[in-house]
Amino acid sequence: KHKEYYICILIIITKILFLLKGSRDETRYIILSVSVVVCVFIFSRPSVQRLLFGACACGQCVSDIAHDTWFQKRYDPYAQPLLTKKNCILSNALYWWWQLQYKSRVNYNAVAEMLFGIFPNEEDYSDAGPGRCRTCAVVGNSGNLKGSHYGALIDAHDLVIRINKGPTEGFEQDVGSKTSHRIIYPESAVDMDNSTHLVLIPFKTVDLQWLISVFTTKHIDRTYVPVKPSIKANRDKVMILHPGFLKYIQERWMQKHGRYPSTGFITLIFALHICDQVSVFGFGADENGNWHHYFEQNKHHHNAGNHGGSYEYSIALKLHEKKRIHLYKGW
Repeated sequence: KHKEYYICILIIITKILFLLKGSRDETRYIILSVSVVVCVFIFSRPSVQRLLFGACACGQCVSDIAHDTWFQKRYDPYAQPLLTKKNCILSNALYWWWQLQYKSRVNYNAVAEMLFGIFPNEEDYSDAGPGRCRTCAVVGNSGNLKGSHYGALIDAHDLVIRINKGPTEGFEQDVGSKTSHRIIYPESAVDMDNSTHLVLIPFKTVDLQWLISVFTTKHIDRTYVPVKPSIKANRDKVMILHPGFLKYIQERWMQKHGRYPSTGFITLIFALHICDQVSVFGFGADENGNWHHYFEQNKHHHNAGNHGGSYEYSIALKLHEKKRIHLYKGW
């Protein structure tokens, strides 16, 4: 596909040279140079590459939004999932939306400045294009994983994204053993190995303070409940979801169902933005309609709490129906 890209540029340049035949050498050189720069700029645009060569190198690409009105209304290809030093300044509207989740008097700007003096400040996963085929497994914690034997299938993906405290040890046959990313917030934090990306969902400013504390002073041991003041994790692999990305999910995807989206649903939409093909495991109830975790014994018959669980699952089913994800139900 990259060969086609350069062939297109070569054809355009050849046509320009033909049109300039007979012009002065200096004029031809200037116009040719400008033409090359313009061609490279135009063809480097993701939208142009998607039009000419496809959204990715996979057979089916998540970000191919053509001819799908339902998906177009929800998926914003320009949404920025990760907080960086470049995009960390929040508008007043976004800041107050975020604060409504958990009011705080902490100076956010001061905290954000401190963050990027400690953690990586990179625009990860900005390499999307016709040459990439990144496969991802999003692994939820549903009891429908028990006895599924999905372990090897999950581990075969390029990235394996796990959620909160979902363990692998003792459950490898059903959930696999590979973890490239673990999505957490302070109240769900667990230790992770040195190869795993810690991806924080900041529901409040104190969550950012907690993250700083975990790798420095270790003094924060409570948010609205007791939390771990320290966990094992690789500081160089820390990522933070952008508050604006959470708002985008709540408004575009959840359409304001529930108070805020669940960690699992946030993880699913995150995967849609950093991956080219997404497989989803461990979402929804088990075959008997019970909502519980594969590593716990207790069961209940409804999905309670602040999240619109049933609505979230209906969106996952719709994405599966439209071949945007492959949803594995475990039975």
